[in-house]
Amino acid sequence: MVGIKLNKIFFHRLFNNLVEFFRSDASRFLFPALFLVLVFYIIPVIISVYLSFTPLKNWNIDRYAGEIIGFENYYKFFYMLTHDPSVKAVFLTTIVFVALTLTVNVLGGLGLAIATYFMSEKAAGGTQLIWLLPRMTPIAVYSMIWYYFFHPSSIGTLNSILLHLGLIDKPIDFGQGIIPWGAWAIIVFVNGLVGVSYGMIVFTSAISNIPKELVIAARVDGASNWEITRRILIPLLKWHIIYVTTWQLLSLITTYDHLFLLVKWGLVNRDYGTTWSLYIYNTAFQLGETDQGLAAAAGVILVLVSSGLGLLTLKLMGFEKMIKPPRGDI
Repeated sequence: MVGIKLNKIFFHRLFNNLVEFFRSDASRFLFPALFLVLVFYIIPVIISVYLSFTPLKNWNIDRYAGEIIGFENYYKFFYMLTHDPSVKAVFLTTIVFVALTLTVNVLGGLGLAIATYFMSEKAAGGTQLIWLLPRMTPIAVYSMIWYYFFHPSSIGTLNSILLHLGLIDKPIDFGQGIIPWGAWAIIVFVNGLVGVSYGMIVFTSAISNIPKELVIAARVDGASNWEITRRILIPLLKWHIIYVTTWQLLSLITTYDHLFLLVKWGLVNRDYGTTWSLYIYNTAFQLGETDQGLAAAAGVILVLVSSGLGLLTLKLMGFEKMIKPPRGDI
């Protein structure tokens, strides 16, 4: 009885808080964003959870959508993860891809933003424009550029250069012949160039808002660029580093567009070029006999893992301490 009363109190307070929120002026500003989150995230997650408990295959909704099989798809996924070498490779590729690309994106974006800060305005603008080109280029065009750059024949740009310099005797198949590191290097490189530009934009904007008096005073005291970076710029970029790291982490876990094209075109090995999100897409849409129930189960687990990793990242980077109100003067 006590538990029932507590639940009633909890839901009563929750309902009252929601009513109060929607009556406030803040709800008017947040409603468009909340509506988009509801339509494009919450509802798809609910549908995915439901489909994960069904044996839906080949999009035969009339036959399978109304049948509930419990956790069978989850058991099947974990069994494949522990016994199927190709699924093990997908899981390992996801870890390597996310870890390495995240490092490149955050540190690369931070390094570019700091480097351009110490350049002249004209040089900084030109450098930033060059690094923005990968993000402005359509996905198919950008992927095709690197497809021909790493092509495993003499027409490939990299192989052509190495052959011309006499460093190799015959073309190298980087994505299929050097397994798994060749495939991992290509997908990290291709996605890293796109991600670096995002971090650069965020960090450049943040640095531009740092009071110039701090840097001028440091210059007067004889501080070098490295000392200014270490003692002024980086400490004042903590919020932005946390944001970029968390955002890029969650983004990379769900990235599959460039990877899909590079695998589809045969540039990189299918197992070691496929991440968890691409595996879900292939299972639901690309394989001979598509299995939407299994794909939904893998997707639900991915959402849970992503949420856990996002919260863990905030915890490890000290987000809770940073949002506490200041103690004030003593």
